Amino acid sequence: MTDTAAHSMIPLCDPDACVTAGCSPTVCVGAGVPSNHTMFERSKAAIPGGVNSSIRAFRSVGGEPYVVARAEGATITDVEGTTYFDLVQSYGAVILGHAHPAITAAVTAAVVDGTSYGAPTPREMKLAEEISSRVPSCERVRLMNSGTEATSTAIRLARGVTGRDRIVTFAGNFHGATDALLVAGGSGIATLGLPGTAGVPDSSVAETMVAPYNVVPELTEEIAAVIVEPVAANMGVVAPVPGFLEGLRAECDRVGALLIFDEVITGFRLAPGGAQEKYDIVPDITCFGKVIGGGLPIGSVGGRADIMENLSPLGKVFHAGTLSGNPLATAAGLAALDQLTGDVYIELLARARHMAALLRDACASAGFAARFPVVGTLIGMVCGEDAADPVRNFDDAKTTDEAAYARFFQAMLAEGVAMAPGAYEAIFVGLAHTDDVIDQIAHAAARAAKVAAA
Repeated sequence: MTDTAAHSMIPLCDPDACVTAGCSPTVCVGAGVPSNHTMFERSKAAIPGGVNSSIRAFRSVGGEPYVVARAEGATITDVEGTTYFDLVQSYGAVILGHAHPAITAAVTAAVVDGTSYGAPTPREMKLAEEISSRVPSCERVRLMNSGTEATSTAIRLARGVTGRDRIVTFAGNFHGATDALLVAGGSGIATLGLPGTAGVPDSSVAETMVAPYNVVPELTEEIAAVIVEPVAANMGVVAPVPGFLEGLRAECDRVGALLIFDEVITGFRLAPGGAQEKYDIVPDITCFGKVIGGGLPIGSVGGRADIMENLSPLGKVFHAGTLSGNPLATAAGLAALDQLTGDVYIELLARARHMAALLRDACASAGFAARFPVVGTLIGMVCGEDAADPVRNFDDAKTTDEAAYARFFQAMLAEGVAMAPGAYEAIFVGLAHTDDVIDQIAHAAARAAKVAAA
């Protein structure tokens, strides 16, 4: 027995016993009691904090996390059988909807051929070709396992190509768990980075400089690269002001530095060619993740041939990975990109605007101060009467009322809508969010906003 309906017909049992009985171990939780709490407590005994990514612990919004048993389309269902409309969508990795038939069919067909070879495969070649065909700046593409690996490889590559060490990033941008990029936000144009987490020595970020987002820094010839989220989607959703990305391109050209676009979130979500297509800016190196894996772990770095061919085995910049180009992830990625036609993006743009307008109206009617900025298919949320309007940088973003967001988050969860458990994350709308789903979310938001306002 594998589905929930069948499972409900037999006595609830221990999750370990379920494995031998042939039923789903995600539905029953110890002592025959389906419980998010019990499952989370058991996880905390085996996993630090009970989670494998910190935000999932609900520390910033309060309470305990739901534990997901399955997902379909626009919904997720926890181990207690409660189903929520999902606005997280695996933080943007899922764009077609959970368990999309094209993805599940591709992975099912691929898995019978084996799950990992440590050797070249046709699918990895085809996925690299598909990325290059949609993003002209990516003449060559190297696949890897995560967005973090992509950004760390891009930095190493830029340093190897230029022979320089110093890099520039922007306060409020997040480029994964790479030591050199885990720096505290700075307020000066060229503030030397300080470690933003324990375990990162000063030496790891000594060559990282932090500038304010939406301000073009004056570079020197010591700079190897500037890395930027072309749309800042990790401090809400903040658009680049006119001239910012153009200025970065010109300033990098002036001093011979490389421009790296971190399109892990925006890639294949804002447009077929990502943010660089939307804003008509050509970076030297681009980092991808999320959408290109169809919901499976993946990352990639793409760029001009003369830059990319500095990677081993052709050049002296080392990169390797046992699971890079994994046959399941590439099968899922190819299936996802195949579905993402031009018409799909037109539809997603319309749905994002519609969703944002309904959420705005719901909060306004309830007297709950919140704004929902939209950049393409991405929606942000800014809470509080005193929050900056518009948000242009990290200092502005930090004026959002995190406590108000937490109240709205919990009220939405009670209404059956799952949002990201953090005030600075994006709201992700995908193909599974039909007009009917969006309307139901809007009605839930109207009720939740009244609770949050009170």
